Amino acid sequence: MPAKTISPKTNHWRFETKAIHEGQNPDPATGAVIVPIYQTSTYVQEELGKHKGYEYSRTGNPTRKALEDSLAALENGTFGLAFSSGMAAASTVMNLFSQGDHLIVTDDVYGGTFRLFERVLKKYGLSFTFTDTREIQNTEKALQKNTKGIWIETPTNPLLKLVDLKKTAEFAKKNHLISICDNTFATPYFQNPLDFDLDLVVHSTTKYLGGHSDVVGGGVVTNRNDLYETIKFHQNAVGGIPGPFDSWLVLRGIKTLAVRMVQHEKNALKIAKMLENHPSVLKVNYPGLHSHPQHQLAEQQMRGFGGMISFEIKGGLESARNLLNHTKLFSLAESLGGVESLIEHPATMTHASLPQAAREKLGISDGLIRVSVGIENIEDLTTELENALNQSRRK
Repeated sequence: MPAKTISPKTNHWRFETKAIHEGQNPDPATGAVIVPIYQTSTYVQEELGKHKGYEYSRTGNPTRKALEDSLAALENGTFGLAFSSGMAAASTVMNLFSQGDHLIVTDDVYGGTFRLFERVLKKYGLSFTFTDTREIQNTEKALQKNTKGIWIETPTNPLLKLVDLKKTAEFAKKNHLISICDNTFATPYFQNPLDFDLDLVVHSTTKYLGGHSDVVGGGVVTNRNDLYETIKFHQNAVGGIPGPFDSWLVLRGIKTLAVRMVQHEKNALKIAKMLENHPSVLKVNYPGLHSHPQHQLAEQQMRGFGGMISFEIKGGLESARNLLNHTKLFSLAESLGGVESLIEHPATMTHASLPQAAREKLGISDGLIRVSVGIENIEDLTTELENALNQSRRK
């Protein structure tokens, strides 16, 4: 599904053009078409207090600045900030809150986010209520006197649940909360939470934005100057910044984001339909299927359905293990969003940090498998997955 035209705040360019050009002007010193890798830690000052905009690369670097401008443009935002990982981005955003503050969080959240909140930030006096934010009534019930923020994922990892962006933003504004959306699964090609009046968007740029499984990074985008200034201060003070080469790799990936996402989605939809009709599969989670309980919401707030699928296989852990051991084209590995297809077992891999009782309550069963659908030939992908499913049945 091609991206619908959205008028960006900075100029008239459509998404595909922004992805190639925003923040990536030819180098003014040499005319180089591609942004150079400014591999330097410090910058000379012409005289005391006089410099050319850069002093020290933790504070600012031209390659990183190009990436930050690109991220902001793709999310229709004003300010972009780049980080050394998605978790570094999340950790820095949490410096917006203070001891005693409470946040409402999507229950089906990435395992690393759950670990950060529950096992790290609680020690510093923050508290969290994890709830099913698909229903705004649940979000309202979780509100406390000291609630200062709401953190959502949509679609969620790994169950592909959707959270209503418009209703969440309205709830946050009404209750004077900072609203944050992890947009990693959807990518800015398919969804722009800031357009629905949320305050912050967080990305693991390791995933679709980088797109080639060769870099780890994170990003934050906002339209609010006050939030930007606070996060920018902590980006420098805490220091979780990406190096110039990492920034350059993400910039390179962004240039092909639009064409990659079209193929990711095309392949994912065909695989989801195949899985839905396979006798070994109990349930398929993919917003592009009409059977998805929030398919209509996906059509309303997204421009496409993405490249992530999860499904539950009959036979639980044993069948899941047999399937995973019979895939070669689908590499058994954590992470997602690369051009190659990946497959993994959330209960023992990406979401192992969640207690078993919490996983079971959410529906992350031992038979759940998550697939990051790549851009290989679809016939090769479906043939291998069907063969692996058939092997798992015979075991």
